[in-house]
Amino acid sequence: MAPDTHTATRAMPVHVLDNPVWAALSGPSSAFAETGPRGLAARYVADTSPFVALADPEDPGAWADLAALAGPGQTVWVTGLPTPPAGWTTEVSIPGVQMDGGAVRAEAAPEAVLLGPADVPEMRELVELTKPGPFARRTVELGTYLGIRHEGRLVAMAGERMRPPGWSEISAVCTHPDHRGRGLAGRLIRAVSAAIRERGDRPFLHAAAENTGAIALYESMGFTLRRRPDFIGVRTPDARM
Repeated sequence: MAPDTHTATRAMPVHVLDNPVWAALSGPSSAFAETGPRGLAARYVADTSPFVALADPEDPGAWADLAALAGPGQTVWVTGLPTPPAGWTTEVSIPGVQMDGGAVRAEAAPEAVLLGPADVPEMRELVELTKPGPFARRTVELGTYLGIRHEGRLVAMAGERMRPPGWSEISAVCTHPDHRGRGLAGRLIRAVSAAIRERGDRPFLHAAAENTGAIALYESMGFTLRRRPDFIGVRTPDARM
């Protein structure tokens, strides 16, 4: 397993999960990264994930690099970061939790099927119905996505999104309302965790703090609270600034 620290521009290393988007885009997920002109900011390529990252959130130069990367007057999503500098506008802030899945029992789910690009229309339909978080046209390319079908219809799924060194984020966990209460989400989480563990990584996940039902499920499976980051939609400064 890769070490649990990742050095950005600071002399003092920080845990990779303190700045997971940057750790992913500057590491295992670099193939999906677009970087700013100074290399101090990055974002996922179009239609994969809306999140952006800064090498050092306390460095004004990194924010300037992000502004140059995103363009003026654009809304971008950051996570776990301090208040943006002057000229930036916070449009929405969603309290969240980050949970460590090191103690989760990982096991295959024989009924699960591997999902790919051909399944994206069904996957997006399920996401639109259940609202687990952002899922774009190419999100499926970020990692392993597994689903469960009932009479040919996709009724549950889970997969991977951020991949900081040594870790993989479980994401897009959702079940059709007509099929809840059958343990489908739990089986898929364990199956995705098995795929993560097979390559030597450790699972983790994020959830909105208000989603207490999902958090209770994750805790019952062995996930433990690590930190409480906010998911923040911020607008870049206008060109005139």
